[in-house]
Amino acid sequence: MIAPRRFLPSINSLLALEAVQRLGTATAAANELSLTHSAVSRQLKVLEDQIGVSLFIRQGKGLRLSPAGEAYARSVRDCLNDLARASLKVKTSGTRSNVNLAILPAFGMYWLSPRLTAFIAAYPEILVNQSTRIQPFDFETEDFDAAIHFGTQDWRGVNYLPLLKERVIAVCAPGFADTLPMSPERLLEQPLLHLESRPGAWEDWFKAHGLEADRLRGMLFDQFTNMAEATAAGTGVSLLPEFLATREIQRGRLVPASQGVFDVVGTYYLVWPKHGPQSTPLTLFLQWLATL
Repeated sequence: MIAPRRFLPSINSLLALEAVQRLGTATAAANELSLTHSAVSRQLKVLEDQIGVSLFIRQGKGLRLSPAGEAYARSVRDCLNDLARASLKVKTSGTRSNVNLAILPAFGMYWLSPRLTAFIAAYPEILVNQSTRIQPFDFETEDFDAAIHFGTQDWRGVNYLPLLKERVIAVCAPGFADTLPMSPERLLEQPLLHLESRPGAWEDWFKAHGLEADRLRGMLFDQFTNMAEATAAGTGVSLLPEFLATREIQRGRLVPASQGVFDVVGTYYLVWPKHGPQSTPLTLFLQWLATL
């Protein structure tokens, strides 16, 4: 059940409020909305009368939002964005079904996307919509059917389908060093690039090669793709997932900085809620993934 209609202002009034708050003046809002200044003012007056709260402080011919108006405008912007996304989803889907998937950027780009063509060919009536989420979230408050998760089975209230065990390769730009690949001892002397979500990755790598590595310094990144670009530019050596490193090596942008592939503690999973209905498109998507 939705709220009573008296609490649901018109879209035009909400658009006027959002534009004034974002742009700073009714004149600027009128220009953006292709309205007259007086039309915007009328919409704002209608909105204030309906809400029953002063949303603006009038100063001569100008006006600015009151604290209540500022807070309301931010909420309105969120609602308008949600409505726009919902409309776009309906428009792009047409009569087809959807699987709404939260992905990790590098895994989605380099592992999942190349394989999705087979699923699309088998199920052309299903669209796999993808949005980035880095951390676990509450499926009850987010519009996702499933998500890609890396690590251990520490996401509460979900089912797990293992997709890929993590393996990493030490890589660098082709001209980074005179002699490649380098020994672990020599690699320890190089500038090393680090990922926020993989603390201790280099320490574990060196320990596996019989070396102690303390107080490692270097540039820090929040995404594998950004770190790969910095590596290709010659800024240092990075540990990249095998699925990403292999692709960049094939393209000639990166080369192994040291020999071997290193197994990491962590797995990529597809996760989806344990409770609640499971759609037919998601069931078909799960069945397809299980065959990879």
